[in-house]
Parts: sequence; C-alpha cells; structure tokens
Amino acid sequence: MFTIEHDFDATVVTLIDEGNTPLQEDVTINAFEDCVTLEQYDARLDTVQKITFSLSQLEELAAALDLPEGVYKLRPTDKE
Repeated sequence: MFTIEHDFDATVVTLIDEGNTPLQEDVTINAFEDCVTLEQYDARLDTVQKITFSLSQLEELAAALDLPEGVYKLRPTDKE
C-alpha cells in the first residue's frame, strides 16, 4: 500500500509494508525540484535514517533497474 501527497515544495510518497511479518518500517520518498530523499525510521537507534539522491543519481538508479550486471554510464540526451 502507498500514499501520495502534494506539499508546497515536494511530492511525498509513503510506502507502507503490509502482509506477513516481519514487516519493515514505512519508507517516505520526498521528491523536490533538485533532489529526492528517502527516509525510514530505525527502531534500533530511535532515529530516522535519510538518504538524498541528486536527480542524476535518480536517473541512473531508474536505468539500473532494467540492466544486467555491469558498469554503465548514461549518455546525455537532447531534452526539449
């Protein structure tokens, strides 16, 4: 299950783990104009862990999901 919310400066997607245990904590994805952050509560440390992706890192991650094992570099495309 997931939720989508549109805030003033970001789109927020929350992924909710449901089903059989063990369940993981919710993952919150904040899509800003210049970066994307992922946040997840860590119960062991009682803190929220946060990872920030630049937009180019996010493009590379999206490409990597459809490629076999290897080393790759994305070529610039003409964006109109």
